[in-house]
Amino acid sequence: MIRCFIFVLLFLLTSCREDFHNQYEKDFDIPLITQNEKLRLSGDYNCLVQLNKKYYQKARELDYDEGKALCYMNLANVNITLENYQRAQTLLNKADKLLQNSKSNVHKAKFCTDYSQFQLILKRLDQAFEYNRLAMNYIKGAPASPFQNDVLFRIYYRQGDFLSWKKEYLSSIEYFHKAGKLDSTGRIDCAIGDVYLYGLKEMDSARFYLSRIAEKCNRQGRTDGVALNANTVLGEYYMFTNQYPEAEKYFTKALEINNKTKFVFAQYTKYIYTDLRTLYEKMGDKEKALFYLQAYTEEKSKSDTALLKAINNDMESFISDVEEDNQHHRNKVLLLCIASALLLFLLGIYVWKISKRLKEKKKLLKDEAERLKNQMGDTSHEEVIELAKKNDPAFLDTFKNVYPHFIEKILEINPDLENADLVFCAMLKLHFTSKEIAAYTFVQPRSVQQKKYRLRKKLNIPTETDTYQFFDSL
Repeated sequence: MIRCFIFVLLFLLTSCREDFHNQYEKDFDIPLITQNEKLRLSGDYNCLVQLNKKYYQKARELDYDEGKALCYMNLANVNITLENYQRAQTLLNKADKLLQNSKSNVHKAKFCTDYSQFQLILKRLDQAFEYNRLAMNYIKGAPASPFQNDVLFRIYYRQGDFLSWKKEYLSSIEYFHKAGKLDSTGRIDCAIGDVYLYGLKEMDSARFYLSRIAEKCNRQGRTDGVALNANTVLGEYYMFTNQYPEAEKYFTKALEINNKTKFVFAQYTKYIYTDLRTLYEKMGDKEKALFYLQAYTEEKSKSDTALLKAINNDMESFISDVEEDNQHHRNKVLLLCIASALLLFLLGIYVWKISKRLKEKKKLLKDEAERLKNQMGDTSHEEVIELAKKNDPAFLDTFKNVYPHFIEKILEINPDLENADLVFCAMLKLHFTSKEIAAYTFVQPRSVQQKKYRLRKKLNIPTETDTYQFFDSL
């Protein structure tokens, strides 16, 4: 009799728990994900942080660990976008801890696909694939729902992204099409257009997808991450096909959107200014090319410190509020004061280091800009550039004449470097982008990135030091 009573009680409790989770998905998960994604794409990170703070408080009142984990994952993704990887890792670790004993496969799948993207950005391809595979296993056992559809979209998208990195382009497009059936924002058009442009080199197909989403976004007046990506890559398509006025039009539009999104998509500032500089170099407008080199220097020095300081303050505030929940009442105030003082001290040191680094970078880029300005009338420099673009065997010897001590200093660091390494160093010294090096040497851009990574190891370049800055300092 007692055993029957216990069985019935457990059945009722399990049923209630399942009903509660279904209700949480409707009243908590879906509203949070929908609002968070809208704010993320718009670049309004300040409101995004406040939204997740509000929902974290709600999850704490409901004793809903999966809801708390969602808030951590949302904030981690903001930090990944801002290239604030250490903070992102901390937030993802907290989400992982909360989900250790969770019975929700959808939330576990969401964590795995977010962590997969983080590993992909860090170039840890095997780990990225493994976490996305785990996400796929978790989602298979989850009941169909709007939340499940959102997570499944992300899994398909990540898989397409991963296969693109592995140069399995047709399989990549297949997964992007699967993701496209679950999303209407236009992100898939951008992804497929990118694969056709850089992977398969099918220009007509690239133009079809990129122009479709870019023109749609521009007609609607959208100023979000999708519009930013679409206009940037479409501009690159027109630049590659030598349609320079059209390229200028879309790069300018991308720059306008970038300003409106408050630079939350940090990497795009670098891409757009680099693209504009390259475009004007191709058009023979050295004055504008120099202008965008200087503009990049000035904007980065103005925005990076302020932006990182602001986002770190918000993250510190969020984490500080959350950690109060785990403190005992009698020592809560004292421990919080100590933690706050320590965090402010560390944050001050962090911001000071960033500020110092940016000042050094600004000075180096200013010197480089001045050097480029002085070289405008120097035909020997232009000759080196032309030889590099033609992948001419005489490039390295000519480069040594123009920069007589550079190769010597490189060989002092590592005497075992081969000629191919020295040629690559010379091209980086001339500030060629990865895309340009790939085009001139007839390899894929990702191969250039891998070669750059190996070169950093051979020359012992610190991870926090920019490669171009390192070569400029020699």
